[in-house]
Amino acid sequence: MNNKLAVLGAGESGVGAAILAKKKGFEVFVSDSGEIKNNYKKVLRHYELDFEEGKHSSEKILNAGLVIKSPGIPDSAPLVIELKKKIPVVSEIEFAGWYNKAKTICITGSNGKTTTTLLTYQILKEAGLNVGVAGNMGKSFARQVAEEDFDIYVIELSSFQLDGMFDFKADVAVLLNITPDHLDRYGYSMKNYVDSKFRVIQNQGKDDYFIYCSDDPVIQEERKKRSIKAAQLPFTLGNPIGEGAGIKRNEILIQLNQKQFSMSILDLSLQGKHNSYNSMAAGIAGMVFNIRNQQLRESLTAFKGVEHRLEHFMVVHGIEFINDSKATNVNSTWYALESIHKPVVWIAGGIDKGNNYSMLSDLIKSKVKAIVCLGKNNSKLHEAFDKVVEDIVDVYDMHSAVKSAYYLARNGDAVLLSPACASFDLFENYEDRGDQFKLSVREL
Repeated sequence: MNNKLAVLGAGESGVGAAILAKKKGFEVFVSDSGEIKNNYKKVLRHYELDFEEGKHSSEKILNAGLVIKSPGIPDSAPLVIELKKKIPVVSEIEFAGWYNKAKTICITGSNGKTTTTLLTYQILKEAGLNVGVAGNMGKSFARQVAEEDFDIYVIELSSFQLDGMFDFKADVAVLLNITPDHLDRYGYSMKNYVDSKFRVIQNQGKDDYFIYCSDDPVIQEERKKRSIKAAQLPFTLGNPIGEGAGIKRNEILIQLNQKQFSMSILDLSLQGKHNSYNSMAAGIAGMVFNIRNQQLRESLTAFKGVEHRLEHFMVVHGIEFINDSKATNVNSTWYALESIHKPVVWIAGGIDKGNNYSMLSDLIKSKVKAIVCLGKNNSKLHEAFDKVVEDIVDVYDMHSAVKSAYYLARNGDAVLLSPACASFDLFENYEDRGDQFKLSVREL
């Protein structure tokens, strides 16, 4: 392999990979087809990295011996297809893994990744371990491998990141659930998406751990087809069977290596079925690293949750406004609706990723009094719910969405922003969407 390395995409992931590559002696070229944010330009200049924006100079990129691709760039992009014929193309996580000496806890799933990642990180940090958090939050994994010296990393992994990982191995792999998501990136094939998620256990051996939800039918079916060498630790809402976690008489029970932990689900800081799953997964990971029961209990009781994920934001004239902007797929929205026990005005819509809304039908009938469709194209939402909900309105900006929902709601109702779609038609990302929601609620 020649010493030239190209990085496609100059966000957190790409810039982190470039820093690590420079430190390891590569001749680095960073290319972004869009505009690079000023804070990243400063970092690139500080490290004296060669970069371009607003284009991809393919002749320069094709001259590299290795390409690191940011997860937001699809494999179907013409440049990526051309590159893959000639040059290895890997993810930032894969590249950083070549130089990482720390233990890794890698967390994936269609829903709950961020919550479980931050909760696991908090459990280990509060216990005094030297731990970093990476993946889709904070500093990129590559940048931390370049600049920090942690003993353990808790890494949130999307399917897009997993797709570019080949030799990387998770010491502890966590698979929370698999429901249809991002199917537009997987040729509308559920099998392709499932295979992507199961890459989290690739290269694992008998000394590693695989923590998974045994209530998830897709995971259970796939486990039968695969030879899994790692120690398997399931979690379930039912009675625990052997090592792993479960719930008995409203008590979470975790068993591992002849150690036991228990606490009431009513004492968990995060309530709802989905959060019981997240708490059990994080709890098992904590026990793998020998966290004491008392410390585990304190962390599971005190965790504050994640911004833009079922964030009970504000009550205005008796109407509760809930920010669940991070719900970018139908399953996430199902969990949100399932957890609310009052009439709901639902703000939904955005870029549809191959959604099937039928799984929401019963919850919509029983809980939703009105729908505010927020997106450039709301036809699929209308198709699914025009005959189910009487009041459905279309809006094209967040201020109008919040105002419309406020007029449709009454004292004692909830207004729920849980889009079930990606945000990029009208917003920069789900954080921007959630921030605009909160700003608009404050202005009521």
